[in-house]
Amino acid sequence: MNSRRTFIGQMASGIAGTLAAPASVLGANDRVRLGIIGAGARGMELVREAISQPNVEFAAFADIYARRLEEARRVVPTARTFLDYRHVLDDKSIDAVLIATPQHLHAEHFIASLDAGKHVYQEKTMAFTVEHAKAMRAAYRKTNGLAVQIGHQSCSSGQIADATRFADPAAMGKITAIHAHMYRNTPHGKPQWTRPLYPDMTAENIIWNSFLGESPRREFDPNRYANWRFYWDYSGGNVYENMCHQLAFWYKVLGLQIPAAVTMAGGVFLWKDGREVPDTMNVAMEHSEEILFSWDSGFGNNQLGSSEDVLGTDGTIARAQQIRYLPQKINRRDGTEMMGQTKTAPAAHMADFLECARTGKEPNCPFDIGYRVSIACRMAVESYRQGRTVRWDPVKENIV
Repeated sequence: MNSRRTFIGQMASGIAGTLAAPASVLGANDRVRLGIIGAGARGMELVREAISQPNVEFAAFADIYARRLEEARRVVPTARTFLDYRHVLDDKSIDAVLIATPQHLHAEHFIASLDAGKHVYQEKTMAFTVEHAKAMRAAYRKTNGLAVQIGHQSCSSGQIADATRFADPAAMGKITAIHAHMYRNTPHGKPQWTRPLYPDMTAENIIWNSFLGESPRREFDPNRYANWRFYWDYSGGNVYENMCHQLAFWYKVLGLQIPAAVTMAGGVFLWKDGREVPDTMNVAMEHSEEILFSWDSGFGNNQLGSSEDVLGTDGTIARAQQIRYLPQKINRRDGTEMMGQTKTAPAAHMADFLECARTGKEPNCPFDIGYRVSIACRMAVESYRQGRTVRWDPVKENIV
């Protein structure tokens, strides 16, 4: 056990760099062999999406918690399992890797996977910090035709086509604001995001140094491991969990760039359970396109749900479970309301990633959208933690 800890600890002390040759080009009908780094709840959802697609073989799982590897074997008994993710990357027969680890580890696993010549499906939010985003960009620019899909699933929804059609300037006029909500509620005594602590969550069964990555050194703590979303060392809170999705959709449709300025306010108003990230918050993002994107969220009432309203002088695009266009009669007296009609195929985002790995086409959520969304999210977190408005310096590419 001690030798295993020492080995994994050395691995986690820096970003892995298995400089393997790029994966061979796949044909349009070739079987794709997949591995995953991070076989937790979200990771296994991705696995199930992947194996639901034709001509896919799931070959390997990597996770630092032994229980997860045992559970993964029940889903794909033929797959190999590893505590050290580098074994997945060293397997030259694996074409693509899914990454579903905590946010502070994304850069390490993303860069190592590209260095190993793998196509990458990277769960959101793509990058934890600006420095991570830049390092990931440098690695991405060195790739030779590898597909990178960022896990903002709405970018593969049918609503994208509807929103793009509705966003025609002739229908919308000048767009000046986007107002977004994301609210949830849970029963009394069941805080949002809380995960159970199992008796086998011990230092013998979890490779703690690998979990810590580049974050501050701490003694083993099963609560920090299981409920990492509560802590700034590993998480960007609900900004990184859900605001990112709503940003990604409209960044894709409208081509919005990194915000010029971001202000975030809020606090831990509801769940006094040791979490550091807020459960109630408001974010205002000023974009150079002269659009104010505001987002508010809370975990104590679900009346408002999750929605966005894009506000133009001549029309509104209202998006929730459905998407529709409503004319502003003051400027479009003869305009008519339109309802989105485009269907979304099951597991559309994963299917798109696999197609891109085979054919080389651009993914529905390419690296650049993930990069811009990551920076916007980091700006919100920095604003909240510093208690001030922060700005983006596009020349130095830094938050100021």
